[in-house]
Amino acid sequence: MQMEKNAASPARARLALLFDGGEYREFGTYVAEGENPAGVVTGYGFVNGNPVYAFAQDQSEANGAVGAAQAEKISKVYTLAAKTGAPVVGIYDSNGAFMDGTARSLNAYSLIMKRVAQVSGVVPQIALVAGVCAGSAAMAAAAADFVVMTKDAELFLTPSFEKGAGSAEAAAKNGVAAIVAEDEQAAAEQVRALINLLPVNNMAMAPCMEYEAPTAAAGSDLASCVDSIADGGSVIELYADYAGAAYTALATVNGSTVAIAATNKTDAKLTEADCAKLSRFVRVADAFSIPVITLVDTLGFDGNAETELAGSVKALTRLAGSYAEATTAKISVVTGNAVGAVFVALAGKGCNADFAYATENACIAPLMPEAAVEFLWHDKLKGCDDLTAKRKELAKEYSTTLASAEKAANLGVIDDVIAPADMRAVIASALSMMEGKRVTNLPKKHNNFPF
Repeated sequence: MQMEKNAASPARARLALLFDGGEYREFGTYVAEGENPAGVVTGYGFVNGNPVYAFAQDQSEANGAVGAAQAEKISKVYTLAAKTGAPVVGIYDSNGAFMDGTARSLNAYSLIMKRVAQVSGVVPQIALVAGVCAGSAAMAAAAADFVVMTKDAELFLTPSFEKGAGSAEAAAKNGVAAIVAEDEQAAAEQVRALINLLPVNNMAMAPCMEYEAPTAAAGSDLASCVDSIADGGSVIELYADYAGAAYTALATVNGSTVAIAATNKTDAKLTEADCAKLSRFVRVADAFSIPVITLVDTLGFDGNAETELAGSVKALTRLAGSYAEATTAKISVVTGNAVGAVFVALAGKGCNADFAYATENACIAPLMPEAAVEFLWHDKLKGCDDLTAKRKELAKEYSTTLASAEKAANLGVIDDVIAPADMRAVIASALSMMEGKRVTNLPKKHNNFPF
């Protein structure tokens, strides 16, 4: 029996939103699951002039159920992407597996996961969750480099009666969704913007494009600092609702793509979630040789009895390892506090930074000033009538002497002390010099840092 193509299906409408001019070439149109269409539309086209492969699950055909035929169609998308070095966009909207009472659907999901894993770090993968993404499909979507969801979409392994569980809001808060968009058109625009900033594959150079001047002058807050470095209108913040003491964004500097990783608040300490957020982001950037700019200003890692018992040291070790192993260009700027293990992990030679800078007011030391005073200058506290005032006075002295940016530069810990107003020019110059960076790690399958 010949099947007719449903031109008005929501899957085809979503693909039209993704591709330039709404135009794409479909393939595998008549592949069937039994007597019904396979429940997924596959095709290729251009996004901002870049070749892209895509699939969109089709709720209008058996609720988009995933069976062997759908898995084979999706598998071909990944096979073609691997052959040609082009990004993959997966649009998810399915209630789950094709149920015939057998284990065939398990093999179908296994095949999809295999293909996702094979091209991970080879070509960019973006998952757009536009409806329901349930069960094993949620694993495939979450394995993409970035997940974009519409605000009404759902993503979960198993249905839950807990309020909010599986929602886009929950996915944003737990770090699965990088962006939550208002509707399908806005989500497609976000996917197009990400593809515009990403190299087409791991062997390609980062994109270079026309750019506008920064929209802000350097200020004391992170937002103005980022806006003073990045080209105007180029910043796409990712995982904004996850792990609030860390900040991650893609942007351009002088038209070239960069990854900006930062600590977000001077009065907040990094949690395990913050470390995971930064680690994952740096690994994605490194996979596609996107230069990483790290801005550091934090009170350090959130260490207490509870976090230590939970094995929090693993999170910071993983973060330090992600930076140390990354071979892409890395530029760090200490804009405030960078003390102890945080400096080792994010800013200095421990993260193998190509260039490490600090602003004039930075504090770089093995201990926070208050703790250093007790450890180094305890004798100066003896006999004081007002210990609190004396500690503050000595802490300020420590910050401006032994822990100052100038002292760190004297010791070769950082490369230079810069003014906030010069940050963009200094970073742009360093990025230009690092364009030809060539570093190869020792031969191995992967590192064994703790998860």
